[in-house]
Amino acid sequence: MSDDTLYRRAEKRADEKISFYKHLYSFVGVNLLLFIVNALTSFGEWWFYWVTIFWGIGLIIHFLKIYIFTDRFEDTREKIIEKEMEKMKKE
Repeated sequence: MSDDTLYRRAEKRADEKISFYKHLYSFVGVNLLLFIVNALTSFGEWWFYWVTIFWGIGLIIHFLKIYIFTDRFEDTREKIIEKEMEKMKKE
């Protein structure tokens, strides 16, 4: 693999990781704000956790995509690209 290709892949991964951290920080900030609003306006009737639960599911999926399944999808993508290139050469 050429240095240019490696650089582009590394740059893409870095951008994805930065995107995840932005997502995480906004999750914490917004949910903290919702908790405070909930506590001040309707203490005892908790509703903020619904946002936290469903947004948290999305955050977990984002984490898994970036840190756990990244290589699997990239390898699959590379294999598909190679296969398509071979088909195009035969035509």
